Amino acid sequence: MRPPSNRDSVRLDWTITACSLRHTLPGLRVCDPGKKGGKLKNEQVAELLYQALETEKGGIQIYETALKCAVNTDLKEEWEKYLDQTRNHEQIVLEVMGKLGLDPEKETPGREVVRHIGESLVQAMEMALNSVSAAEAAEIVACECVVLAETKDHLNWELIHEVAEKSKGEQREALKTAYEQVEEQEDEHLYHTTGWGRELWIESLGMPAVLPPPEEEKEVKSAIGAARAKMARKQLL
Repeated sequence: MRPPSNRDSVRLDWTITACSLRHTLPGLRVCDPGKKGGKLKNEQVAELLYQALETEKGGIQIYETALKCAVNTDLKEEWEKYLDQTRNHEQIVLEVMGKLGLDPEKETPGREVVRHIGESLVQAMEMALNSVSAAEAAEIVACECVVLAETKDHLNWELIHEVAEKSKGEQREALKTAYEQVEEQEDEHLYHTTGWGRELWIESLGMPAVLPPPEEEKEVKSAIGAARAKMARKQLL
């Protein structure tokens, strides 16, 4: 009998964990790390790109509305830059779809949901502009709406990267090139605006805030960097 290997230990640990999770949470699907994924589902890859396109289109409208809510000069400057970048991201997605033979006008149920969410975020900011007496309150609402939109946008590009890694030929090259063009910008959009929302909320509560937020000052472009910047904020007060 051969001695147990590291793989055996990992497998045993996974089996114990999986059994425990299934007992605690019936119906939960637990992926076996020993099993490799199957073929890419081209229909779902197309759906991801349709949603990505709609997210960028909605993002343009969201930033245009958010700029109406912005009071802080530095924040307004950031969002103006993000708006230009989002317009470029829309063109990048359109180029990818053209290379892969996808019709950018095609409607899907998922795309309609993404559009509805984007329009709802625009309406929320317009509601804040029309009903909130303090301009700073509408600015906070805008930050929260941008963060919600950028969370979806960030996920789209993470998934596009995952698909690119599993793809071959022209599809791999098209997706990989697109991802590399937008990756750092998408990170900045999400993490910097999250920092702005936090600090503006802190200021509205009557506590000392770091403005611009440490995420911007440290030029954060990763989740780890964002966590470190948040932890270091007290040193900047």
